[in-house]
Amino acid sequence: MAVEINCDMGESFGLWKMADDEALMPLITVANIACGFHASDFNHMHDTVKLAKKYGVRAGAHPSLPDLQGFGRRPMQMEREELANCLIYQVGALKGFLDAQDMPLSHIKPHGALFEMAANQEHIAHAIADCADVFKVPLYGQINCLHEEIYQARGHEFVSEYYADLFYGDKGELIATRKHDAIDEKDAVERLIRAIEEGKTKSVNGNDVEIRADSVCVHSDTPGAVALAKAVHEAAQPYMAQAAE
Repeated sequence: MAVEINCDMGESFGLWKMADDEALMPLITVANIACGFHASDFNHMHDTVKLAKKYGVRAGAHPSLPDLQGFGRRPMQMEREELANCLIYQVGALKGFLDAQDMPLSHIKPHGALFEMAANQEHIAHAIADCADVFKVPLYGQINCLHEEIYQARGHEFVSEYYADLFYGDKGELIATRKHDAIDEKDAVERLIRAIEEGKTKSVNGNDVEIRADSVCVHSDTPGAVALAKAVHEAAQPYMAQAAE
């Protein structure tokens, strides 16, 4: 599989602007577009889809728990069927905008707390797979957790992510925060190259943990995201070219 670069995008809402999607789009290959439940709205979804088409970027859905005020980064209790319905609703909305631009739905990547909960709660991972049953597209997640185990057991293509602007715990879990901090670009590039070449990264405690970088993520709301995306784009180019040959 070719190494790709993805970014969570379209996360503005109404008059409130989040990130510089126009500057980020040329630096990525895949856009995860917010579906209105943690950020975005019908106008921003429409505009982000058009922007992805303009730059030839594949577009997938970035659905969330229904937590607009908390930006989808707060855990919520939801039963499997209710959550699956919530996700189908969101992905279906984005697919409508993609259909309007003659673009396919590329994938589904759960956002924030939903992503984290699916790593270790079976009914959450199954609800996400239930949604993917409807749209029949790949699911993004992490290796060595329920993402990989349940998505693949359910027959879905699984794309493993490496996060260039987040850090990892000793079990390979993401150290997620409500607000992303600025990242040193040189350090991020060094960690990225090791992740691609060795399938390993250092945890916050200095221990090696196993990861797999099918897709490299840069968040649009990380401070200095455009500069970081440029550095990641340049560093990943040789690996993207090798994989494509």
